[in-house]
Amino acid sequence: MSLLPGGTDDGRCDCDPSFVEVGATGIEDRVELRIDAADCAGSGDLADEPACRATAVDALADRDADAVRTRSAGFERWYTDGAVGLLQAAGRFAALVDHHDADLAATARTDPLAAAREATGRTGPVGRLAAETGLAAGAERVDDHDDAVRSHDGPTIARAKIDHRPPTNARLRDTIALSTGGTVRRYALDDPADPAARYHLTPASASFDPRAFELLDEAATWLAESGETGELAPLRAVRRVLDDDPDDLSIAELSATLRKHTRGNGVLADLFADDRVSDAYVTAPAAETPIRVVVDGETMPTNVRLTPEGVGALASSVRQSSGRAFSRATPQVDATLSIGPPGEREQVRVAGVTRPLSPGPAFAVRRHDSEPWTLPRLVAAGSLSPRAAALLSLAVERGATGLVAGARGAGKTTTLGALLWALPRSTRTVLIEDTPELPAAALRAAGRDVQSLRVARGDDDSGETSPASALRTALRLGEGALIVGEVRGEEASTLYEAMRVGAASGTVLGTVHGDGAAAVRSRMTEGLGVSESAFAATGFVLTVADTDRGRRAVAIEEVESVADGTDLRPLFELGDGGDLEPTGRLDRGESSLLASLTAPGEAYGETLAALADRAEHLRSLARDGVTRPAAIRAESPTEADAAGEPW
Repeated sequence: MSLLPGGTDDGRCDCDPSFVEVGATGIEDRVELRIDAADCAGSGDLADEPACRATAVDALADRDADAVRTRSAGFERWYTDGAVGLLQAAGRFAALVDHHDADLAATARTDPLAAAREATGRTGPVGRLAAETGLAAGAERVDDHDDAVRSHDGPTIARAKIDHRPPTNARLRDTIALSTGGTVRRYALDDPADPAARYHLTPASASFDPRAFELLDEAATWLAESGETGELAPLRAVRRVLDDDPDDLSIAELSATLRKHTRGNGVLADLFADDRVSDAYVTAPAAETPIRVVVDGETMPTNVRLTPEGVGALASSVRQSSGRAFSRATPQVDATLSIGPPGEREQVRVAGVTRPLSPGPAFAVRRHDSEPWTLPRLVAAGSLSPRAAALLSLAVERGATGLVAGARGAGKTTTLGALLWALPRSTRTVLIEDTPELPAAALRAAGRDVQSLRVARGDDDSGETSPASALRTALRLGEGALIVGEVRGEEASTLYEAMRVGAASGTVLGTVHGDGAAAVRSRMTEGLGVSESAFAATGFVLTVADTDRGRRAVAIEEVESVADGTDLRPLFELGDGGDLEPTGRLDRGESSLLASLTAPGEAYGETLAALADRAEHLRSLARDGVTRPAAIRAESPTEADAAGEPW
């Protein structure tokens, strides 16, 4: 699909080719053939214009390239993969076959597919050269030049390019309009060997006419040279270059596109404008791999690729947001980015890796849930039973110590975030994290007293303090709840020593990698230097897992101190039906955790009755969809009733 008019009547091409070694993008040893088609009537369209195609074939006869880019009037076509392979093969074939058959060499320059068909039907050196150069194999995979020389394209200012043609042998599943002005279509392939859906983005710029692309290029140049800053700078840039252009050129559309690609995060704004998208994956080598998205839990490739400059820009944004290096010396980083137009921005988490961990920069981008997770929401989602949620609520409210355990991606941080809303509103809370994931901002916005401490891990050279040092600092920042985003290093022994001597005076919560309380105890005592007597300060271990029924709690165990160490007692475990069920210890009066939660002057049975009341209330909240923090209070029913609020 060509978005720009072209066509040469005299067979002449005025393209200007040059080879560029692409740098400062994080993608190493990359060479591109850049073709300036500004003065060419064919606009550098290698699929439709034989003369332009010949220019590329001639250039590639003597030197290979990883990609070919043609630029004309603010518009860029980007050719990779099989397209570059065919053009290179045609160049080599034309150079070698010229003294055998000059006419066939000329055909190969303008029509590689026709040359391949003719050459493969001949014996002798011509047929042999077609095979050896790869021309015959390249031509076998395609039917015509539209398919053979397929491009990703878009405005020159965009750092991602789009393949606008729908996938072949596919049927349309659905179509939605995006707030960015674009459109998304999902296709299902009629191919049993590859049944995955395809996610097809058409950005707003796909409907622009040639003059609009020129204006975008001019506006971007003015914006860069003027040094203008602020939200209105792209709008001022567009107005500056419009001058006396027709009124049908939309200032709003042009300025929104300019802002997205120069001040925002480009195509990520389009992808996450789709509320169904939870994740986007940029897989290395990023320039050769389509972005993949997760839509309603289903992973599918898109028709979008980041250019090397796009990969470099995303890496730069991650560095700036995290305040940390991202290089060979520190090849992994986590950050939070703000994407979307003004007034509609939302936070996404970005995890990045680069060499030597991967072939180049790669990123996983995850949407922060716009609605915070709470215990009633976990109940409504089937992740917790009402009674298990009630026990956790009571434990968090009354100052227990607990760990949320599980594998990576099991939902530990989500669950810990939900537990924070169960803290009494008056509780001062100190959060210690290396990557901001817990809902600190949402808690503060709800009137909670939350202090965040950012820490560095391992050989991170950001200048931030270590988790152990931050923990010691946190213990001096006032009494209240202490939350450790992930316990995985020397801070473990510091944390447990503080709990053992009573320095951690309130609720203490954290996440830890481990499949159950036994694995957590082993890791703490054998790997992280925590004595078993100190580990006995753990009130409960909640284990979560990503099961075939979704992310959910699979066990709640309490830790009991005994003469020779600690015993682990299950309070809730998975039943035969796969649901979280009580083991009976609570009802038999055997739970040391519930006993520790019993207030002075309160009998164990009264605490058990309060637990039953709370479970019923959480069940009704979940049933009625009352799951947002604003509708929930952590205080006990009596205190909530006195305040006239639900708890």
